Amino acid sequence: MIIEHTRITAIQGDIITVPAKEIGYGELAAVKSRRGTSLAQVIRLRGDDVLLQVFAGSKGVATGDQVRFLGHPMQVAFGDALLGRIFNGSGDPIDGGSELVALPRIDIGGPSVNPIKRVIPRGFIETRVPMVDVFNPLVESQKLPIFAAAGEPYNELLARIGVRAEADVVILGGIGLKYDEYLKFRRTFEEAGVLSRTIMFVHTASDPVVERLLVPDMALAVAEHFGVQGKRVLVLLSDMTAFADAMKEIAISMDQVPSNLGYPGSLYSDLASRYEKAVDFDGAGSITILAVTTMPGDDVTHPVPDNTGYITEGQFYLKQGAIEPFGSLSRLKQLIIGSVTREDHGYIMNSMIRLFARSREVEQKLAMGFDKTADDDRYLEYAKLFYERFMDLRVDIGLNDALDLGWKTMAECFRPDEVGIKQEFIDQYWPKGH
Repeated sequence: MIIEHTRITAIQGDIITVPAKEIGYGELAAVKSRRGTSLAQVIRLRGDDVLLQVFAGSKGVATGDQVRFLGHPMQVAFGDALLGRIFNGSGDPIDGGSELVALPRIDIGGPSVNPIKRVIPRGFIETRVPMVDVFNPLVESQKLPIFAAAGEPYNELLARIGVRAEADVVILGGIGLKYDEYLKFRRTFEEAGVLSRTIMFVHTASDPVVERLLVPDMALAVAEHFGVQGKRVLVLLSDMTAFADAMKEIAISMDQVPSNLGYPGSLYSDLASRYEKAVDFDGAGSITILAVTTMPGDDVTHPVPDNTGYITEGQFYLKQGAIEPFGSLSRLKQLIIGSVTREDHGYIMNSMIRLFARSREVEQKLAMGFDKTADDDRYLEYAKLFYERFMDLRVDIGLNDALDLGWKTMAECFRPDEVGIKQEFIDQYWPKGH
């Protein structure tokens, strides 16, 4: 049902107020002003007053302009024709391709999947990043954030995983990206030859703020429909802190009482409603979410990473250009290590991390001026090899090859009785000649 109104009672920033009844939260409206027609979305209902965020901003909008409610929430086109295409934060093509007018449209921002339609995660997604695959494997239908300070190569890592990961469909949701970051994502997917299985929804820093809120919902709505069709879908989101900042900006414009650091009190539920879209469908496909969360001031207690940590199933810490082994965690990895992956996986993972922790202790001891021993030299050499062969983000290696390399690395620095692995695995996997 389309309802038209002509009286705008208030304009505050990019938010307009219109008196109306029987309007739903999230519903779209068309605002016809002297500069043309702009879309707006209902972001708050207050009695008979409806508050709408104008996508293109309220510049040029007057109180006598026409507002027409469209009777449905924001929608996005869906179909196989989306594969290989790039869209902006409103779902319009920006790659020079044709408009997808013939495709059906689906609502975005719906509820998460009914729990009875979910199954326990059971699949392994190989990324060819050893610090992920060996030490904190990505489990199909998992939701994991990448915590990183500004300046870390988190988008490069995200693009790398998108290119290498075993998935039928990869959907990128870029939120507040710099234009060169968007181009780098596009170039990476094109050069790797995987653009044909990729869909990109991109909001750049110069686009309207409200579109930041739409990008995750569009990406996840499309992912959900592909998942129902039996596809293994990997959703990459960057950056969820920019998403939260957009919510904060709108909340301030509406004079809402702020919570921690000015973020709205709904921050937790707003983030959770997106992350909970990760699912392994019973009898169909799956949705796995890997999302960047930048930490202002490298502060993990900042409201966005702090709330995110309670929602997700672990995290990757990206520090000094590498995934930090201490602090990174995949809470679902025990579901697949040694059962879906090779039988020695868990032993390799635990032993290598224990030895690396010991090498960190040696580094700290030497920094305090203690004398170096022959054993210290072995641990320092192990730490050097561990970084070069596993932590360096340029390393591109499959899981089984990485496990073999783990055995080789330990054998080059230690004796079999020093690594703490069962003898039956030592007999089977320890490199000959060491």
